[in-house]
Parts: sequence; structure tokens; C-alpha cells
Amino acid sequence: MSDKYNNFTDFYPFYLSQHTNKVCRRLHFVGSCFIIALIIYVAVFGVYSLLWFIPVIGYGFAWAGHFIFEKNRPATFIYPIYSLVGDWVMFKDMVIGKIKF
Repeated sequence: MSDKYNNFTDFYPFYLSQHTNKVCRRLHFVGSCFIIALIIYVAVFGVYSLLWFIPVIGYGFAWAGHFIFEKNRPATFIYPIYSLVGDWVMFKDMVIGKIKF
């Protein structure tokens, strides 16, 4: 991870290269689904204190995928904003079938 990325367009192919293991991608996907469900729950029931679980859920599933299955270090340690955006772009790409689930 020695390259310096100055824009997301250049970063995203690298991000995808760090998610070649299907279990890792699926864990990212499941974590993102749980985050969406949590946000909907909070919006409906107004339990705003549950929003503190968003990073726990998101990073928990993603980092398990990286450390256990992908066997690499999450890019979020060096590129936190690009990685956050990359996770949601990858989620969208999996939903529309551009990236294999």
C-alpha cells in the first residue's frame, strides 16, 4: 500500500484488489445491510443511542473479512475516507450485479 491516492477514481481499483475473497466481500455486504437496517430502526423508533453501533457493525464485519479470510490489512488504516466510500460503492456494485456476490 505504498501508492499515494489523490482521488477516489484512482483508489477504487486498489480497493477492489483488496477484496478478492468472496467471504470478505460478503462480510462487507452483510455489515452494510445491518447498518442500513440499524439506521431504519433508529429512524422508526427514535433510539438514537444505537447509532454508536454503526462503526462497530461496519468495521467488525469488514475487519473480520480482512484478517480472517482475505489475510490483508484493511485499507481504512491508511485511506479511511476513500475506504468508507469504497465500501458503499462496492455494496452498490454488488447489488446491481457489477461485482459478484
